[in-house]
Amino acid sequence: MSTLNSSFGSRFGLEYLPTSFMVRMGKREMMVCRDFRKRFYAVNPIMECDTGVQAGHLEVLLFRRWLLILSKSKAH
Repeated sequence: MSTLNSSFGSRFGLEYLPTSFMVRMGKREMMVCRDFRKRFYAVNPIMECDTGVQAGHLEVLLFRRWLLILSKSKAH
């Protein structure tokens, strides 16, 4: 059984979230999960975009609940 190497490291803490999934499309990855971080600023109620925790990641927060993390795939 082979394991896919995800570019989403442990810095995101996503391994503890049961409601997350990842989609790989060619050289890109998209992780979808519930937002678990405390935000210390006013968040747009529909969509909020920000740079990710790691370099090369883009975070899109939808409806203050769902977090989409977009990145480049490291698996070959």
